[in-house]
Amino acid sequence: MANLKLVVDEAIPYLRGMAEHLGTVRYLPGAAITAADVADADALVVRTRTRCHEALLAHSRVRFIATATIGYDHLDTAWLAKAGIAWQNCPGCNAESVAQYFTSCMLLLAAHGCWHEGATLVPLTQAVQPAEGWREVFARLTLGVVGVGHVGTAVCQAAERLGFGRIVACDPPRAERGDLPRWPLLPLDEVARQADVITLHTPLAVAPAPHPTFHLAHAAFFSQLKRGAVFVNSSRGEVACTEALLQALQCGTVRAAVVDTWEHEPQPSAALLRQCFIATPHIAGYSADGKANGTRMALAAVARHFGLDATPFAAIAPPTPPQGVPYYPEGHAWQLAPELAAYDPTRDHCLLLEQPDRFETLRSHYPLRREYHAAH
Repeated sequence: MANLKLVVDEAIPYLRGMAEHLGTVRYLPGAAITAADVADADALVVRTRTRCHEALLAHSRVRFIATATIGYDHLDTAWLAKAGIAWQNCPGCNAESVAQYFTSCMLLLAAHGCWHEGATLVPLTQAVQPAEGWREVFARLTLGVVGVGHVGTAVCQAAERLGFGRIVACDPPRAERGDLPRWPLLPLDEVARQADVITLHTPLAVAPAPHPTFHLAHAAFFSQLKRGAVFVNSSRGEVACTEALLQALQCGTVRAAVVDTWEHEPQPSAALLRQCFIATPHIAGYSADGKANGTRMALAAVARHFGLDATPFAAIAPPTPPQGVPYYPEGHAWQLAPELAAYDPTRDHCLLLEQPDRFETLRSHYPLRREYHAAH
């Protein structure tokens, strides 16, 4: 065993007994980690709930931070660079999990009449009967994907499997690099005008960043959407303006909203909660597969930084689902499509609406959920 000292977010799964390969480990609640806790630590392994900035780290000996997440807006990267503290996130670790979430949400929207001509959108909590051919509606739809990194790419691929007729995308950084995906890259306003469904998969970046995304989905953005569009946000809450989305829902510009990430987490807007077709507590990427990927990548990053052996972490894997059904969806939605047997968002939606004050608890005590390909 190495002799590093690590401070670790206790909620990161599949980590206990593995992080000890790196040295002495102290497990703490991520949001409660203090400057005193990290003063003599060599490395941190965190999630988004630990703000890594000067106030936390200025008087520590920390030399490396691994965040077991795709996002890294909780890291003050500019200050870390000045302080000589290296860091690593886990790009793509839960991309397939978010794609699974998107797939399940689209299937439920279709089954509940979102795109059937003249049909009323049946609330998620009301049962609907399986119907032949309802997936054919996807062939008439255009999907707009904002942000085509690991997650956005996985979502585009999931949309192709569902049979979406057309996919358009917006990603200015990729366009500038000349790193073009196989889906057309268009300006944001053009994607908004063309899309029947628009989904956000950008990091959170604030000005003066070259491509700020804070409130990227604002009042002008929503005014450009097709009337009756579906809006999905599973990126970062602050990428979408809550008040602007509420206005778009109230006036019918947005027919249905799927929101997994919220401004002011863990206190989501009560008004927006009530208006969403699907509202979940920042768990789109919470498959057991995605979590295992993040933990494995984070610990391997620490090992590489300090010149240690990373091979033990290859063994990190999620548990096998009991009885072949990992998530045990409530109700009958799983009868509508095989994908919903692996993950039905209805349970997460209902729990959040019933207990919005338990946002963090719902995340921390999330049930075993395997990705579709892993569960079958």
